[in-house]
Amino acid sequence: MKLAKPKVLVIVANLGTPDAPTEVAVRRFLKQFLSDGRVIEIPKFIWQIILHAFVLPFRPKRVAHAYAQVWLKDSPMREILLQQTSLLKQQLIAQNPTLDLHLVPAMTYGQPGITQVLQDAEQQKYDQIILLPLFPQYSATSTAPLYDAVAKWIPTQRNLPALTIIRDYYQHPAYIQALADSVIRFQQEHGYAEKLLMSFHGIPQPYADKGDPYAERCRVTAQKVADALNLTDDQWQISFQSRFGKQEWVKPYTDQVLQDWAAQGVKSVQIMSPAFSADCLETLEELALQNAELFMQAGGQSYQYIPALNSDAAHIEFLAELLQANLDPLSTTFKAI
Repeated sequence: MKLAKPKVLVIVANLGTPDAPTEVAVRRFLKQFLSDGRVIEIPKFIWQIILHAFVLPFRPKRVAHAYAQVWLKDSPMREILLQQTSLLKQQLIAQNPTLDLHLVPAMTYGQPGITQVLQDAEQQKYDQIILLPLFPQYSATSTAPLYDAVAKWIPTQRNLPALTIIRDYYQHPAYIQALADSVIRFQQEHGYAEKLLMSFHGIPQPYADKGDPYAERCRVTAQKVADALNLTDDQWQISFQSRFGKQEWVKPYTDQVLQDWAAQGVKSVQIMSPAFSADCLETLEELALQNAELFMQAGGQSYQYIPALNSDAAHIEFLAELLQANLDPLSTTFKAI
């Protein structure tokens, strides 16, 4: 009797994006995103008052304007996620002929939503589900909400599949090399700068104080990239961006570093963000545009943004390698049968 191939679902997940660069769509997205207790740890009752009285009435218009500056046919993050998933699908299905392998994109907030993806999976009777959060450095503010979505789904299932969540990959050698190679290629085309700034999305300092390992993982990633590029300490620095609210966030702050460098006479800067697997509002608008203007106004002369890894061949090859390590045991077991 011929056995059916093991049916495996790989979910490739990123944070999320609005459906359109409009005030209405951005308000809907921000309401979902900022209502997550993982993202905002202020007591829910108090935060809901602040959110509905002070944030949602005003912030969506400003954020929608920012999205409009980087929006193409769709949100950059969603376009890139779809590309990444498609390329991974082509490669992994070809590598795993003994598996009935399916790959789908998902987002924690917005569309395609992780909740709907999991509900759709219920009808397919998968033997195994592998979740790949595209957050190189684990944080309770980004990766953990995907764990929460899976945890909410599990009690609704009777015939549960095997479940694997790839927590993060902040110091994987292939990831570090892909980042370093992206800098080398950029510099070969555009020349060198006095300083390389590795800017990571920030989190509130109290979150780190409570045990979130994100900031320390970012520092490890940055140091390993600097080592791969043979940079001396005075040629690079780490920083954290995208502060929200008035509380202290992990330091140093990206905008402050750039202003300090300009005041010290630094004329040329290249900046990258190894926390992002796909370019998005925080890279294309905040890093590439806002901070460029800030640096130039403070006295800088040259500011260049090095794109995220996106659908770069080395990035896709690395992600495929990461997933393949979790597919091999199932494939080997099936061959043995």
